[in-house]
Order: sequence, then structure tokens, then C-alpha cells
Amino acid sequence: MSARLKIDFVSDVACPWCAVGLGALEQALDELQNEITADLHFQPFELNPDMPPGGEDLVEHLGKKYGSTAEQQSQMYQNIKARGAEVGFAFHPVGRGRIFNTFDAHRLLHWADVTGGTDTQRRLKKALLNAYQGRGEVIDSHDVLLNIVQAEGMDVETAMEILQSGTYAEDVRAREHFYTSAGIHSVPAVIINDKHLISGGQPAEVFANALRQIAAGA
Repeated sequence: MSARLKIDFVSDVACPWCAVGLGALEQALDELQNEITADLHFQPFELNPDMPPGGEDLVEHLGKKYGSTAEQQSQMYQNIKARGAEVGFAFHPVGRGRIFNTFDAHRLLHWADVTGGTDTQRRLKKALLNAYQGRGEVIDSHDVLLNIVQAEGMDVETAMEILQSGTYAEDVRAREHFYTSAGIHSVPAVIINDKHLISGGQPAEVFANALRQIAAGA
């Protein structure tokens, strides 16, 4: 009999390491499919909650935020692309160009979980990551978001109503506040059974070993 684990994947679609971490976690869960049943939920975290509409040039933004040069950023991106390839995620060849506000994407992810369940939310999360990190699309554009919703076979009219209103805004902000108040200040943060934390875009074997140990203890 497999052990059931609750997994909260706290992340932002603006975070490339979140794409790496999710790919590695999925590899680990595939490896452990006969040992562990995962109840996986995606929880919101905004790297740039004050980012205005239209976003900001990525090189300039990272330079201001971390003091990194364009050359340093390029080298880091090559490393991220290599890690992505290891877990089956194809990053955009030359990067995203701009960084955008992701609050509306988080509202749609909350809607997906509430109305469609974990499988629907997982599909939408991966589609959003592929759109932004993989294809460099403008992820704060309602047209882009609605195209993603349609491609995933979800209700476009309902999604449009959500985007044009404040629906789920309070829910998302409450979840964000919950995790930041609990000490989560960088992502991805993978929380198992509400008490075990695995930080960062770890390799699949790290996730697999940790999940196996937690399942044994549970």
C-alpha cells in the first residue's frame, strides 16, 4: 500500500527555478509511483508583486535587484537551461526579455484548483510555465492567459470574467501572506504534510530520497 503525501508547491511562474524544481519533483514522483501517492497543490508566491502592467526589461530588473551584469545573467541562464533539459523542460533559447506581474496567473491557478481539482491545476501550471519560461509570452496579458486556458480545455468565458473582476484576489493574497508569514521568502518551496520543507530547484534524486524518508516516517 502506497503512502499518501500532501505536497504544497509554493512557486511563481516568473521563477525559472520553479520550472526546474517542478520537473524534478515530477520525475521523483514517477520513480516513486508504487510507493507514494501525492496530493499536489500549487500555492502562490510573487517574486515581483509590485511589477506594473507591461513589465520591465529583464536584464535591467535583475541588475537592479541582484546587482548582476548581463554577462553574469547570461551564464546563469545557460546553467538553468541545462538543468531544465535534465528534467524535460525547454527554456526559451535567449530568455524571456521582460519580467511581468503574475497575479492574474495566480488567480487562474486558484480557480483551476477550486473548480477542476489538482490535475486541472497542475496542467494549467505547466502550461503557464511553458508559455512564459519556454516561449517568452507576455504572461500579464489577458489575451495570452485566455489562449492558455482555451488550449487546456478550460472554460474561457469564466476565466474572462475572473480576469475582468477581482475574483479570487483576496484568496490568493491570503495564501501568499500565509506562506511569507511562515518564513517562505524564496521559491520553489516544497512543503510535505505541512511540516517538511525542501527548498530550491533540487535534483530529482534529492526529492525522491526526501519523499521516501518522509513516507517511511509517516
